[in-house]
Amino acid sequence: MPNIAAILREEITRLARKELRSNTESLKKAVAGYRTEIAALKRRVDTLERQAKRTAKVVGRAQPVPENDADTKHRFSAKGLATHRRRLGLSAADYGTLLGVSPLSVYKWESGQARPRAKYLPAIAAVRSMGKREAAARLTEMGQ
Repeated sequence: MPNIAAILREEITRLARKELRSNTESLKKAVAGYRTEIAALKRRVDTLERQAKRTAKVVGRAQPVPENDADTKHRFSAKGLATHRRRLGLSAADYGTLLGVSPLSVYKWESGQARPRAKYLPAIAAVRSMGKREAAARLTEMGQ
């Protein structure tokens, strides 16, 4: 005759597994749904981060338009700078020496690839008020 305690133990184990299976089935479905949701959110965050980078690049490239208030006394024109430098008969290196900047900066300002910082605008205005002789004299003073 089989042991009643062993049969009872097996039956309890079987019923417990059945009950656990029914309880965990709903949890498995919920977890699968959450994983799908998380994957979709990750894709969305990735897309938004890429858009933010693109926007930052575009905004970074945009040059700010100077406002007309009391602090902004000097205006800048790339074409005007190039014309004045040629009128003085100076190279970009000599013009840069007068301004205290590199020749590459002068070239980029003239070509419109960059704008001078606000601290250089007074120096540019001062050089723009010079004539040929005064510019040549200043360069010889500086040792050029």
